[in-house]
Amino acid sequence: MSMLKRSDVPVEETWNLEDLFATEQAYTAAIEELGQLVEETAAQLAGTITDVQGAIKAIEATEKIQEKMVVIGTYASLSHSVDQTSTENQMRAASFGSFAAKLATKLSFVKSDLLALDDAVLKEAQNAKPEYANFINKLLVQKPHQLHPEAEKALAAFGATFDAPYELYNTTKLVDMQFPNFEVDGESFPLSYNLFEGDWELETDTDKRRAAFEAFSKKLRDYQHTTAKTYNSHLTIEKTDSDLRGYDNIFDSLLQSQQVDRSMYNRQIDLIMNELAPHMRRYAKLLQKTHQLDKMTFADLKISLDPSYEPTITVEESRQYMKDGLAIMGEHYTNMIDRSFDERWIDFAQNAGKSTGAFCSSPYGVHPYVLISWTSRMNEVFVLAHELGHAGHFYLANDAQNIFNARPSLYFIEAPSTMNEMLMANHLLKNSTDARFKRWVISTIISRTYYHNFVTHLLEAAYQRKVYEIIDAGGSVNAPKLNELKREVLEQFWGDTVEVTEGAELTWMRQPHYYMGLYPYTYSAGLTISTQVSQRILNGDEAAVEQWIDVLKAGGTKTPVELAQMAGVDITTEQPLRDTIAFIGDLISQLEQLTSELQTV
Repeated sequence: MSMLKRSDVPVEETWNLEDLFATEQAYTAAIEELGQLVEETAAQLAGTITDVQGAIKAIEATEKIQEKMVVIGTYASLSHSVDQTSTENQMRAASFGSFAAKLATKLSFVKSDLLALDDAVLKEAQNAKPEYANFINKLLVQKPHQLHPEAEKALAAFGATFDAPYELYNTTKLVDMQFPNFEVDGESFPLSYNLFEGDWELETDTDKRRAAFEAFSKKLRDYQHTTAKTYNSHLTIEKTDSDLRGYDNIFDSLLQSQQVDRSMYNRQIDLIMNELAPHMRRYAKLLQKTHQLDKMTFADLKISLDPSYEPTITVEESRQYMKDGLAIMGEHYTNMIDRSFDERWIDFAQNAGKSTGAFCSSPYGVHPYVLISWTSRMNEVFVLAHELGHAGHFYLANDAQNIFNARPSLYFIEAPSTMNEMLMANHLLKNSTDARFKRWVISTIISRTYYHNFVTHLLEAAYQRKVYEIIDAGGSVNAPKLNELKREVLEQFWGDTVEVTEGAELTWMRQPHYYMGLYPYTYSAGLTISTQVSQRILNGDEAAVEQWIDVLKAGGTKTPVELAQMAGVDITTEQPLRDTIAFIGDLISQLEQLTSELQTV
């Protein structure tokens, strides 16, 4: 079975980008109109940003331009993400990158002129226009790191160039990297990025699973040096920007926009690496015992605890699961879920050239879009609930806030998504007395929700920190060094419980998050918050849901610490994280107990 071409996918499995632009001609016209608007705005604002009224007019103009830019950029990005083999999609995305850099260059003086104003003038503008207070606060934080206007203009002109490593990474991964079939006992099986991550990693037949891992790793290895050089280029850009702007180190530069300090970043990584590891080793041993494996290898960590009990589900059936599992969020929220299915906000298709994994894009002024490659496995319920958590968050925040205030810190961004996974799990457990189904739900929480967010992404974060330490000290990285660092992290976490198979060290090549700053650790940060809030809801705290809805509507008007406080969680201390690690340990104990009971029946 080969992957379908995008043109052969049934339209009902795809998202409807016509809600962004009805036709390609409408998209082209919007670009021309925005280009004209920017020309006119630049002429009107030049030399006028000298007082409170001038500042307000500049911010108003920036708001209008950003709203139009987001819709155009989303159309270019989403059409590319579902088929990166398409020359048309490649050219559209590249053209938009150049267009965006051109506009940023023309308008770079706006930010420079705003930051040249006295703080008192900016604070007066905040008082006059409270809806822009958040935008101005972020400006004030950046002020010590602002460069000369001509330097800022030059950097803006290089915008598309600075994005090139990420584009090159995706092109290598999704266009150039073609996987041959692999064989087991004389039978041939297809392989691709999506097939490996969506099916073969979860395959219950050990010979097929390990053979798929070996074949997948072999192809990754062919591209390791190109991918490493691409990544090092990205890191060099980040380091240069950090140095130019006078940050003490690259970590401070990347954490500033997250509104958290380095102690919160380090705590998340260190505590989980040290204190979650023993619990996850118990889980690995349980998998090995249950599957009667000769040894536990890295290639075996994603398998189901109960391979003969893997419910399947259709796309349409998933709608009812979403509505039932998330009903506690209220009618407005479940109406959003119906709309997401009825109006084709979700791309379910599996096709060649489609981005791996799943994501949600939430363009301001339209509606969210969700990408997922549907495999019909029941665990997709949790993946879809996760992405609809992002969708629900921005569905509410975009409606309640302006474009400057809608998006919270990256540190908080994964809390609403992982909250939905917890709510779905709570619902499934509450509505079943069957021990086997209960074990399946709990094992899915461990293998999907917590493994994905507290292990996979956290191990990425621990590795990423080692990489940035080298870069910050003036060094560089290549494929052998990245392989060495990744293997070190994996072996530290798993100890002698799991054999870190040859090829496991190449998993750094699979993650696009490395091109998005200090993103990987935020998954565990968000899940720490959502675990604590979901426990409040599960324990009958009637105020918890209403408070959570208020948190979602608040968007980015508050810091991560303030948003968590609104939800009743104090993330300035270690306690929420320690409680969450203990909760994971308890779930694994329940799995051990249920497995023992089921084996004696």
